[in-house]
Amino acid sequence: MDRTQGTRSLAGLLVIWGLTRLALLLFVFKVLVFPGPDVTSDVSVIYQGWYEVLRTGTFPLDDVTWQYPPAAALPVLSPALLFFLDYAQAFFVLACLADLVVLALLLYAGLRPGRSVRGAWVWVVGVPLLGPTVYARYDVMVTAAAVAALLAGQRHPRLMGALAGFGAMLKVWPVLLLIGAVRRRAWAAATVTAGALAALFALAMPGAFAFLTFQRDRGTEVESLGALVFHVARHYGWDGQVLLNYGSVEFLGPYVDVVSSAALALTGMAFGWLLLWRLRASRFLSHTLADAAFVAVLMFTTTSRVISPQYLVWLVGLAAVCLCFPRSGMRLPAGLVLAASFVTVLEFPLWFSHVVASDTLGITLLFLRNGLLVLATLTAARTLWRSTVSRPTTKAPFPSHPARTEETPVSS
Repeated sequence: MDRTQGTRSLAGLLVIWGLTRLALLLFVFKVLVFPGPDVTSDVSVIYQGWYEVLRTGTFPLDDVTWQYPPAAALPVLSPALLFFLDYAQAFFVLACLADLVVLALLLYAGLRPGRSVRGAWVWVVGVPLLGPTVYARYDVMVTAAAVAALLAGQRHPRLMGALAGFGAMLKVWPVLLLIGAVRRRAWAAATVTAGALAALFALAMPGAFAFLTFQRDRGTEVESLGALVFHVARHYGWDGQVLLNYGSVEFLGPYVDVVSSAALALTGMAFGWLLLWRLRASRFLSHTLADAAFVAVLMFTTTSRVISPQYLVWLVGLAAVCLCFPRSGMRLPAGLVLAASFVTVLEFPLWFSHVVASDTLGITLLFLRNGLLVLATLTAARTLWRSTVSRPTTKAPFPSHPARTEETPVSS
């Protein structure tokens, strides 16, 4: 009976994945029209423009919207693999395949003894909550590399490090996956992989690191935590502007630099907390690597001066990995991320005009979405600390030697 129920549950999961992904493809192929601004223009205009430059053997040196590490050229060039489709169509198909790879990885991990398919359910449900934006950005491809890295981490630290290093050269944030790694082999593999890729691109293509200079004059993106200051301030006479700047809609004007600096300070505080946790942590359980990565990315996403909708794809993927482990304490933060994902599709693209106008609906949506992210960050950090940092206790007169279980700390 249990096997029959399990088979039905797995079949139901696959059917839901198929139906929801078909809906996403219908939206990005414009068979169905999703309300709000066209989210596919980034692919058909921006990505395809980069593709035309990259295929000549150089990076987009004169385009300030190119703000990615050099290996980002790979997903931008990848539609050439499906030469029988036009660029945008090929990109959407590859994004869907990356989505399928993540599902396969989560199912492979979740069906092992002592694991759970709850993580696969988080992915199946969470991705469509973000709407068609998921397939119109290359973040789902980066998330696939990150999920593979975390799931490989416990048994294959070198592979985990190599994948994390590769992911970092795609979009930086996967370097945070290493925060909970206790084996030096993971760090060494990540360093070698990232260094080799950086050297290869620097030698082969001019402008591999020009993106580092394209971030200086950015404002505060309208969906970020700090932007709430200006959304409210606009109702009290703040005379700044909302403009398309460096590829996103940002606030520009008085005190924006102050709020941006405050966001950087919060990010610095997050890094300090993570460093303190790493120094104090003494129990590294089977799920700690995933939990720590989830917390780290939550912290850096929430405190960033840019919180684009596609960033939630990262969090859904990492939450899904955490919930592959039945004893992970990240159920509540994962649920909060799923709720934030649903609110995200409401603020972009559905009612993005209200966000840009800073009206009551737009401000309410942002307070709700960013509030959920802050709450998820705080609860996840608290859970990680309590599960890994030992409290001072009196020494037991007769030390016990428990059998090796999932709760036994992972050796460093």
